[in-house]
Amino acid sequence: MTLTIQFYTLLAMIGMGSCFGAALDTYNRFLKRSVRKRWIVFLHDFLFWIIQGLLIFYVLFLVNEGEFRLYLFLALLCGFSAYQALFKGVYQRFLEFLILLVIKVVRFLTKSVQMLIFLPIKWVIVTAISIIIGMGRFVLVLLKWIGKIILFILNVFWKPLKWILTRIWNLLPVFVTKNVGKFYNKGKGILLKIKNSIVSMVIRWRAKKK
Repeated sequence: MTLTIQFYTLLAMIGMGSCFGAALDTYNRFLKRSVRKRWIVFLHDFLFWIIQGLLIFYVLFLVNEGEFRLYLFLALLCGFSAYQALFKGVYQRFLEFLILLVIKVVRFLTKSVQMLIFLPIKWVIVTAISIIIGMGRFVLVLLKWIGKIILFILNVFWKPLKWILTRIWNLLPVFVTKNVGKFYNKGKGILLKIKNSIVSMVIRWRAKKK
């Protein structure tokens, strides 16, 4: 490697050491080890170190095509120490500010979506249901009122009509009334037989079903 590449590699590893310190603080901030199970912590730690190693190797590959030197460990340690001494407090405050900002933005967007989309839809549905129920009640009341009017009209006209029909029936000859009575009794008997047949069929069907 030329001196220029070595210098760039040294600066890159110092920067990666500082980035590793920031990534470690971010990782610990979100992991919350005290409330996690041990196997979950172990799995996250393993993945974290694998990812950090791959990132460092990728940067090293970009700078000097992956050529490794012993002093690169010292450069990483130097960058990590510089972060701990100079930038850790600033970064942690910035991280907390960023987390709080994201939480507020998410809450604002959630409330905005709820106010602009879900609440109007909810009120439209509630209003539509209320209108349908109100119209149903109105139609029911109207039908009851119409039924009462029809019953009143029938009661008014039925008594005179019944009186007229009774007079006409009394004026008819006896053989006519007898024939009508026989025809009525025959029809009534046929209807009773049909009714009894249907009832017996239903009883048999229920017995077979049991």
